[in-house]
Amino acid sequence: MAKRLQYGALILLMQGLCAEKTDSGGLSVSYLTSGERHSEEYCAMYDICGQRSDGKVLNCPYGSPSVKPDELFSAKIQSLCPSISGNVCCTEDQFNTLRAQVQQAIPFLVGCPACLRNFLNLFCELSCSPNQSLFINVTSVSEINGNLTVDGIDFFVSDAFGEGLYDSCKEVKFGTMNTRAIQFIGAGATNFKEWFDFIGQKAPPGFPGSPYAIDFKSTVPDLSGMELMNVSTYSCGDTSLGCSCGDCPSSPQCSNSEPPSPSKKDHCSITIGPIKVRCIDFALAIAYIILVLGLFGWALFHRQRERILASDREPLLKSTDEDEANLSNMQYDENLGLEGREVTEQLKNGAQLSFIQGYMSSFYRSYGKWVARNPTLVLCLSLAVVIVLCFGLIRIEVETRPEKLWVGHGSKAAEEKQFFDSHLAPFYRIEQLILATLPDKTHGKPPSIISDDNIQLLFEIQEKVDGIRANYSGSKVSLTDICLKPLGQDCATQSVLQYFKMDQENFDNYGGVTHAEYCFQHYTSSDTCLSAYEAPLDPSTALGGFSGINYSEASAFVVTYPVNNAIDEAGNGNGKAVAWEKAFIKLAKEELLPLVQSRNLSLSFSSESSIEEELKRESTADILTIAVSYLVMFAYISVTLGDASRLSTFYISSKVLLGLSGVVLVMLSVLGSVGFFSAFGVKSTLIIMEVIPFLVLAVGVDNMCILVHAVKRQPLELPLEERISNALVEVGPSITLASLSEILAFAVGGFTPMPACRVFSLFAALAVLLDFLLQVTAFVSLIVFDCLRAEDNRIDCFPCIKIPSSAEESDEGMNSRGSGLLTRYMQEIHAPFLGLRGVKVVVVAVFVAFALASIALSTRIDSGLEQQIVLPRDSYLQGYFTNISEYLRIGPPLYLLLRITTTAFPLSLESRDTNKLCSINRCDSNSLLNEISRASLVSESSYIAKPAASWLDDFLVWLSPEAFGCCRKFTNGSYCPPDDQPPCCSPDGGSCGLGGVCKDCTTCFRHSDLVNDRPSTEQLREKLPWFLNALPSADCAKGGHGAYASSVDLNGYESGVIKASEFRTYHTPLNGQGDYVNALRAAREFSSRISDSLKMQIFPYSVFYIFFEQYLDIWTIALTNIAIALGRCYFYCLSGYHIQYVTLGFSKCSLWISAIIVLVLVMIVVDLMGVMAILGIQLNAVSVVNLIMSIGIAVEFCVHIANAFLVSNGDRDQRMKKALSTIGASVFSGITLTKLVGVIVLFFSRSELFVVYYFQMYLALVLVGFLHGLVFLPVVLSLMGPPARNIA
Repeated sequence: MAKRLQYGALILLMQGLCAEKTDSGGLSVSYLTSGERHSEEYCAMYDICGQRSDGKVLNCPYGSPSVKPDELFSAKIQSLCPSISGNVCCTEDQFNTLRAQVQQAIPFLVGCPACLRNFLNLFCELSCSPNQSLFINVTSVSEINGNLTVDGIDFFVSDAFGEGLYDSCKEVKFGTMNTRAIQFIGAGATNFKEWFDFIGQKAPPGFPGSPYAIDFKSTVPDLSGMELMNVSTYSCGDTSLGCSCGDCPSSPQCSNSEPPSPSKKDHCSITIGPIKVRCIDFALAIAYIILVLGLFGWALFHRQRERILASDREPLLKSTDEDEANLSNMQYDENLGLEGREVTEQLKNGAQLSFIQGYMSSFYRSYGKWVARNPTLVLCLSLAVVIVLCFGLIRIEVETRPEKLWVGHGSKAAEEKQFFDSHLAPFYRIEQLILATLPDKTHGKPPSIISDDNIQLLFEIQEKVDGIRANYSGSKVSLTDICLKPLGQDCATQSVLQYFKMDQENFDNYGGVTHAEYCFQHYTSSDTCLSAYEAPLDPSTALGGFSGINYSEASAFVVTYPVNNAIDEAGNGNGKAVAWEKAFIKLAKEELLPLVQSRNLSLSFSSESSIEEELKRESTADILTIAVSYLVMFAYISVTLGDASRLSTFYISSKVLLGLSGVVLVMLSVLGSVGFFSAFGVKSTLIIMEVIPFLVLAVGVDNMCILVHAVKRQPLELPLEERISNALVEVGPSITLASLSEILAFAVGGFTPMPACRVFSLFAALAVLLDFLLQVTAFVSLIVFDCLRAEDNRIDCFPCIKIPSSAEESDEGMNSRGSGLLTRYMQEIHAPFLGLRGVKVVVVAVFVAFALASIALSTRIDSGLEQQIVLPRDSYLQGYFTNISEYLRIGPPLYLLLRITTTAFPLSLESRDTNKLCSINRCDSNSLLNEISRASLVSESSYIAKPAASWLDDFLVWLSPEAFGCCRKFTNGSYCPPDDQPPCCSPDGGSCGLGGVCKDCTTCFRHSDLVNDRPSTEQLREKLPWFLNALPSADCAKGGHGAYASSVDLNGYESGVIKASEFRTYHTPLNGQGDYVNALRAAREFSSRISDSLKMQIFPYSVFYIFFEQYLDIWTIALTNIAIALGRCYFYCLSGYHIQYVTLGFSKCSLWISAIIVLVLVMIVVDLMGVMAILGIQLNAVSVVNLIMSIGIAVEFCVHIANAFLVSNGDRDQRMKKALSTIGASVFSGITLTKLVGVIVLFFSRSELFVVYYFQMYLALVLVGFLHGLVFLPVVLSLMGPPARNIA
C-alpha cells in the first residue's frame, strides 16, 4: 500500500480528450449528411453548435471547406499540432477546447515525447486537419436547442498508425501510482483496437469521456472516396523524440540493458537412472558405504586374529578377568568411590603429579574438610552474596518492544530505518481487518466474498469502527484524529467501500455490487470509482484471495487504516494512536468477531501495537506451568537424592528437605543473575523469566545428584569430614569441568546479534555460574547438615524431632546400600551387551549413518523465525498472520533511498546526477529508475513488483513547458494553480474557465529558459517547493503534494542541499520467512550494484528489514559460534584432564580423550541439526543459541563416562564396562532423567516459541545426548580410547 495521492479526476477526464467539452440533450436522431463530400481541404464538422447538459460542447455536423487561420491562430495550432499547416477545420474555440482537454493527458505522457506526439496527432487530425472529411464521416446527429449537433462519427485510421501509437505508449510509466500510463488513458488496453474502443465510447451525461460516439475503423467503404488517416508515427526509440529505457525497453540504446535473467540457485546434482540426487547426498552416501565396509573388514580381521591367538591368550585373559572382577567387587562392597580411590592411590604410590593437578587435589581435599567443619559460615556467606545480588531486582524492567528484542545493536537495517524516519517521514502505523469467506465443505474452495450482503456488512463494520472513541488523557480519540490524510479531511482508508465514497447511501445509488465489480476494472479511469480522498484505489490492496486480476473471485476483504506515526516525537501522536488501537482491538474481539461469525464468515485483525501487547500478555500466561514444573522437579529431586531403604527408616533416609533446599538455591541463582544485570540497567525478557529457571534447574540437579551420590558412596566408618572431602576430590573436578563448559557455551551465545537471545545467553551464563558456586558452597553445607541430621536420627523436613533408635536398627538402616536397579542393569546387561564386537560395529554404523544423514538434512534447514511462533498459542494474531500469507496479493512497500553527501545541489543542470536517477527522455539508460523498471520485469528473482513512483520524473514533467497546465505563475511571479483549482476555480464547485483570476497565468518556463529540458540550480530551488505543495487535479495530474510531500528532505534546502530522497515501489507478495529474507537480500544486492554503477549512495528500506537482516548471515554466525564453543570445550577438557589425571609421560592421553569428547560433541550438534530439519525448526538466533548451549549441556553426558574410563584399569573393554557400571546409572538418573523431567514440562507452555525451540530442541538434545553418552561414547572408548595408566 502506498502513500496516497489525489489526482483522481484527471485520470478519468482523460477519456474526454477526443471529445472537446460536451453535454448532449434533446432528441437524438440518426443522420447522414446529404450531399456529403469527402475530399482534400474539406471539413466533415466545423464549429460548435451546442452543448450537453453537463457542459460538454458538440460540433456542427455540416461539411465545409477548410479555413485559413490568421497568423496568431496558426502559431497556436503549430505549437500543439506541428503536423498541421495551412488551412484548418476548427475554429479558435474548438482549438481552445482541444487544448484544454489534451492538457489532462500531457502530464501522463510528456516523459516520452514520441508517445505524446503520436497521441496529440490523433486528436489534432480529428479536430483540425484540413483533410478531415477524407477520414471522418458523421453517422448520426442530435438536436440541441433547435440546432443539429454531431452524435456519432466514423474515424478511419490505418492499422499502421494505431500500432505505432500503441507501441510508443504501452510501456510509458505513471510513476505516482507505480503503474503504466495506459492504465489511465486506455483502461489497461492490450492493443490499439482496445484502446480505440475505449476512447470511442460515448459517455453518459456527467461522466468523463467523449460526448459522441467514435467508431474507429481500419477499412474505408468502396467508392466512398475516403482514405485512412495515416500520419507518420514516431517510434519510442526515435533519436529526436526518444524516450527513456524505462518507457521504451525496445529502444536501440537500451538493447545492451536487457533485464537481468532470474537468478537460479544451481545445486550440484547427479542423475542415476530415474533418480536425481544432490552431490552432497551422493558424497555422504559413498563415504558411509566405505566406512561400513571398513568396519566389517576390521571386525573380520580381528575375528580371524583372535581365533589364531585364542589358545595362547584365553587362559591368561580369563585369569586376569577373574582377579580384576574380584577386586572390583571388593571395591564396590567397601563403598569406595572409584575415582577418589584412584587419586588416593596415586598419591600413596608417589606418582609424580603436575603442579596444577596437585594443587587442585589438595584444594578440594582441604576445602571439603573446611566446609564440613564450618557449614554454617559457608552457607551464610554464600547466601549473603546471592541475596545482595538479588537487590538489583528493584530495578528490573521487562523488554517487550519487538524492535528491541529482535534487532541487533549496530544493525545496518536499523541505521537505515533511523535515517528514513529522521530525514523523510516515519512509515505510518497500520491497523487492519481481514474479512473472509469460509471454504466450501464440498470443494474446499472459499466462495467469492463480492456480494451485496457482504458489502453491506462491511458498511456496518465501518460504522462501528468510525464510532470508536478512545480515552486518552481525558480526551476522546477517533479514527479521524489520527488517520493518514494525504489531502483534505478524508482518511486514506484502503477498503472496497471507497468505490462508494465510504457512504452507505451511495451503495444503491451507484448500483451496488455491480458498481464495485466495474470499479475493479476501471478504478483508474472512472471518476465514480475514485475514493473519498480523491485518489484511485487499487483493488489488489483492498481484496484478497484472487488469482491474477480476477478480482471478482476474491474471497476476502482487506481493510487497512493507515495511521500517522510519531516516532521519537514529543507530541501525543503515538499516545493517541495506541489508545485508539486498544479500543479497536477490543471492538474487534467483543463486537465485530461475533457479528462476522454469525454471517458464516471469518475475521482476523491486527493493530500496530498488537505484537507488543500480546508479548506483554504472554508474560503472565505460563505462571501455572512454571509452578507445576517446579513442583514436579522438586518431587523428582527428593526421590532421586533419597536412599532406597526400608519403610521403617524412610523418614530419616529421605532427602525431601535437601531437595527443596536445592530448588531454592537454583531459584536464588536465577534471581541473582537477573538482579545483577538489572542493577546495570539491562532489561530482562520473557524468555529469561520462563526458560532460564527450567534450564538452570535441569543443569543444577545433575550436579546435586552427583554430589549426594558421591557422598553416599563413601564408607560410613570414615569421619564426616573425610567423607565430604573424598567426595569432592572424587567428583569436584568433573563437576567443575562440566560447569565451565556449560558456562562457556552460554557465554558464547552472547555474541549472537539478536538482543533477546544475547541477553538470554548472558543471564543464563551468570545463573549457571552462580548455581555452580552455590552447589560447591551452600549445597555442600546443606549436605553436611543433612548427614548430621540422619546420623542423629532426626526426621527429614522436621529436624527438630529426634527419633530414638537402637544401634542395630540404625546401622542396618544406614548401611543397607545395595545396588539399585539401574546400577545392576548397567553392570549386568548394558555394559556386557555393548562389549560384543558385532554390537560395536552396528552401533558405530548406525550413529555414523545418522550423523551423515544429519549433515545432508542440515542443508535443508530454512532460516527465519515465524511470527506466530513468538506469540501465545491462543493469540488472535495467530489467525491474522495466517490470513496475511493466504490472502494478500501485494507485498510491502519498498523504498530506494538516495543519501546525498555533496555540498552542491545535485539535481540540476550543473550536475549529471539528475540523468543518473530519472527515467524520462534524456535520462541515462542505466539510471536508477530505469534499472528499477527492468528489475520489475524479473520479479521472481528481484522481488520488485512494479516500476518506482518517482518524484523526480514527475517534477521534471511538471516543470516541462509542454505540461502547460501544471507549473504556472501569475504576472507577479507567484505560483498559479491549475485552472480547475482555487482560486482559478471557485471552491464551491462553480464555474471554471479561462476568464477568471488566472487568465493571465503563464507557464513557468519556455524551452529557451531550460538547458536540455533541465532546470538550473536557482530554478530548481525555487520551483521544487511549488511542486511538493501542488495539489493534483484533472488539469495537472503531476502535483506532488499527496504523493511526494515526504519524499524529499528539505532541511537545509535553502542552502542548496537535498540530503535525502526516496523512490517508492513494492515488493512482490511475500508468503514465508524465506521470501522475506530473499527479498531483503535481493534488494541489498540490487542497491549495491546500482550504487557502484552510478557512484551514488543508494540503499533499500522496507519496514520488515530490521527484523530479517540477521538471517542474511545466520549460517556464518551459527557455524562460527559453534566452532568457538567446541574449541573452548576442547581446551577446557584438555586442561581439566591434565589437571586431574596427567602424570609425567601421560600428556598424550589428555589430548586423546579430549579429541574423542569433542568428536562426540560434534556428532551431537550435527544430529540435533538433523532433528531440526526433520521437525521443520528454522535456523535463527534462538536455535543458534540452543545449538551453542547444547554443546555445554552435552558435555555432562560425556565427561563423567570419560572420566570414569580414564581412572579405570584393564584393557579398553574392561575399562568401558567399569565406567558404565560405576557412573552410568548416575548419568542416566542424575543427568538424563532430571533434564527430561524439566524439559517435558515446557510442552504445556502456551507459547509456541517455548514448545518448538525449547521443548522440542531440548528433548531432542536430551535423547541424542543420552544415546551418545551411554551408547556411542562407551563403544568408541572401547575401540580407540587412550591406554590405561601404569602407576608405579
